[in-house]
Amino acid sequence: MLSYLLIDISNSFTKFTKASADRLGKPVRIPTASLKVSTFRKLLGPQTKVVLSSVVPAATKRIASAFPKDAIFVGPKHAADLRITYPQPSRIGADRLANAVACVRLHGYPAIVVDFGTAVTFDVISKEGAYVGGVIAPGLGVMAEYLHTRTALLPLIKVKRPKSVVGKSTREAMLSGAVHGYRGLVREILIRIREEQFPRSKPLVIATGGDSEVLNESLSLFDLTDPLLTLRGLQLIANHRWSA
Repeated sequence: MLSYLLIDISNSFTKFTKASADRLGKPVRIPTASLKVSTFRKLLGPQTKVVLSSVVPAATKRIASAFPKDAIFVGPKHAADLRITYPQPSRIGADRLANAVACVRLHGYPAIVVDFGTAVTFDVISKEGAYVGGVIAPGLGVMAEYLHTRTALLPLIKVKRPKSVVGKSTREAMLSGAVHGYRGLVREILIRIREEQFPRSKPLVIATGGDSEVLNESLSLFDLTDPLLTLRGLQLIANHRWSA
């Protein structure tokens, strides 16, 4: 029976799962720095097809020998039926393509997909259903880490929901500044995208990635949150290749 191994390699973490044409398994999340060939070889059967999106070429090269020759390393030519009007399609991150495919096929358009990872990306799908471009900004964790590494006394904090705006300790003050300040960044970018790209329509805003729930609390920045959006996109790409 045909099965899929879906892999999403990001700068900090890699998510992967076994899947079929209509079902996703429970994802596994491990540090990208820990990826080994043996991680995946034990998951491959004679009928397993592999679809991989990666933004870390060195990690991809390190594990590529584990995969069959027909494995898909996602690029613009694998974007199912997604239209792309971006001037340099080869420069679009594979994860962003997978997100756009899942958005168009599962949720519709026009839309903005916000993916929170090491970087936060905003990808714009036009009212014609085409990928037109986006925005890239530092991720919330990166900003918190930078504040720690560039100062003598500020600690490294773990991002979570702040108890109040005004912190009663250094850590609470940093947490409030990080989360509330980052919400402002996300909200402002969404406002600017809407003004420029959708002056007479209301795009669907979809969030995915680790920090989306923390940032969305009480603000309703997003119409829906789907932590598995990238893997769903890889599943759709697999279906387009092997189940059409």
